[in-house]
Parts: sequence; structure tokens; C-alpha cells
Amino acid sequence: MSCDAREAYLLDGVRTPFGKYRGALTALDSLQLGQHVIGEMVARHPLAARPDAALFGVVVQAGLGQNPARIAAARGGVDPSTPALTLNSVCLASLEAVCDATRRIRGGEGNHYLVGGFDSMSRAARLAPGEFDPPDAPLRSALHNDGLSCAISGLSMGDLSEQCNRALGIGRQEQDEWAMLSQQRAAKSTAFREENELVPISSGGVLVSSDQGIRGDVSLAGMSALKPAFSPDGTITAANASQMSDGASAGIVVSGAVVARQGREPLARIVEWGWVAGPDATLHLKPAAAIRLLLQKQNLRASDIDLYEINEAFAAVAIASARELGLSTDVVNVNGGAIAIGHPLGASGFRLLLTLALELRRRGARRGIASLCGGGGQGLAVLIENTDFQ
Repeated sequence: MSCDAREAYLLDGVRTPFGKYRGALTALDSLQLGQHVIGEMVARHPLAARPDAALFGVVVQAGLGQNPARIAAARGGVDPSTPALTLNSVCLASLEAVCDATRRIRGGEGNHYLVGGFDSMSRAARLAPGEFDPPDAPLRSALHNDGLSCAISGLSMGDLSEQCNRALGIGRQEQDEWAMLSQQRAAKSTAFREENELVPISSGGVLVSSDQGIRGDVSLAGMSALKPAFSPDGTITAANASQMSDGASAGIVVSGAVVARQGREPLARIVEWGWVAGPDATLHLKPAAAIRLLLQKQNLRASDIDLYEINEAFAAVAIASARELGLSTDVVNVNGGAIAIGHPLGASGFRLLLTLALELRRRGARRGIASLCGGGGQGLAVLIENTDFQ
């Protein structure tokens, strides 16, 4: 195919199955999860062993060691002369890795980059009191401190989202209906996902080859019986929020010059992105704001995009952002989302992009946008184009 030498393309990508919190992947720490998907990329593509850099998102970094991206890359078979950068913009991190690789390619800094992210939420460290803390200060969870609590508002992500649900008028039934659709879609697409997206991984002597959180037989009646998770009068439950998970994702972003040399059709072209923050720390409308900025930059309308991935941090995030943009549920998260599949914080952004690229290719569709909200009130959206349309 004919490619612009300075354009960036997603050449390939994989991810581990996503394990439930303290579930099938608990035997593996974040670095082992990252090492596995990086090793798979190196096995598939010799150029992945000597990329211009390894760029990986990791959110819960406490105790992993200096620069987790470099540790996992080296253990995964990447040449030790390769620089590495660990990114942390909370849930946006591994999607930001794609943006960073694209900037570097367009700026002439390099031609191919390993990207992605990884987190084991099950194996998050406990933080001991420091020398200046009171002697009776308790241990703290790094997962809650660094991943599940908003440092801007001082609230848990769940409490903050409950407030936003009330402000936007998003009720329990609407959230449960979205969650059920997510589960049903994820169950229906399992075979395609396992064939094209997942790479099995051994954990505790057991080979894990499927996402662990998908429940295709879920019912509204069963969901409605669950108690609210964050407040007695709340609407968020364990069923209509994303699942705490363990997992990793990795891929290769290359220049058009590399595509021409390789002679392999890439999955997609990285077109543009929109990155937003604030003015408040809420999550619900940040994907919509990032998508709107992106569409404005490209002079496109929402209807010009064939498929959307909006991360289901909570069902209400996808509901609010889709409503804000006037999107039909027929084009949003068509293979299910984080409510069913899981949400290992550092891995999810690239997972969304990979899922989107594969589905565009399967459908013969042209354009797609992957988007997330992030703790602290940020949003990121990336536009890709199926290279069949180049």
C-alpha cells in the first residue's frame, strides 16, 4: 500500500485476557503481565526487539521498581539499548502512549515504537506510613490512593460519579440496561476477540485464554436486586460499573516508511486526537468533550464516524457522553465494554484502540474514535482510519 512516510500507523497489537480482581491472573504482577504482551510483539515482529522507544502506561506503580516500562520491555526481549518511558495520566495512559508515538514519528524522531500499558489491580502495593506520619497511621492501598480516588476532589471515583449521575439525571434503570447490553455484546463477540485480540497467558499453572468478567446470561432482574456500591440511595452497583481487573496490552506504532519496507498491511492509520481537562474533576462528559474537540480539528461531524469506543468506567459515563453527542447505541461499544471485559487501568486505553481497529477492519468501515475519561477530570479521544480506505 502507499503510505506517507511521516504518517503513523497501528501495525499490530495484542492483549492478555483481563482477569477479575483477585481472580485468574492474581499470580502475576504488573511487570509479568506487561512482559508477556511485549514478548508476544517481539515474537511476531523482529523490529519490535529494537524499537526507537518503549512507551507504556502504568497507573499503580508503587513498588514495581524504577521505570516499569523499561523493566517489562527488557524482560520481554527488547534490546536493552532501547529507551523506555512510563506514562501515567490514569486511565488515559496507554492511549496517550499511541499519541506520543505518533508525535515522535511526525516529528522525525523515530520510525517505530512499542506502545501499550499494564496493571495488576489485585497485586497493588500497600503503602506503609512514612517517617513523618503519626506512629499509629494505618497502611493505605496504592490502588485506592493512586487509581480509585480523585486527588482533585478528594472523593472516590464512585462517590464523585454518583454526584454527577444526580446532576445529569441518569437513573439506575438506564445504567443497568446499558450494563446488560455491554455484557450481551461482549459474550456475543467472544470468539472473534479470542481469535484476533487476545494472547493466552499462564497464571499459577493455569492457562487463561478468556476474559474473566463476561456474564452473557445477566438479567435486569438480577441487576436490580444489587445494592448500591457507594451510598444507600445511589445508583451505581457492581454490575453497572467497570470491573477492577488485571491485564496488559501492547502494540506497534510505525511510520509509513516502515509500512512500505515491511509490505504488511497495518490495522489502521492514526489520524488525530483531542485531549481535554476540567473545568471540574467529574468523568461523565470528558469523553464527549475530547471527541468534540477532535471532530472540530478534523472538520468532521459525529455522524461521519462509523464506530465509537467510549470506556465504560461507569455505565453513566458512556450514557452521558453518547447522549451529549447524539450517538446511537448501535455505534458505541459494539463488542461490549469495560463493564463486561474489565478495566485494568494502565491497559485499557490501548485495548479500546485495538478493539476499534479490529472491528473497523471486520466491518469494512472507515473511521472510528476511541475515548476515555481519566481521574482528575481529563478526557482523551483518538481518531483512526481503516487503511483499506487509503
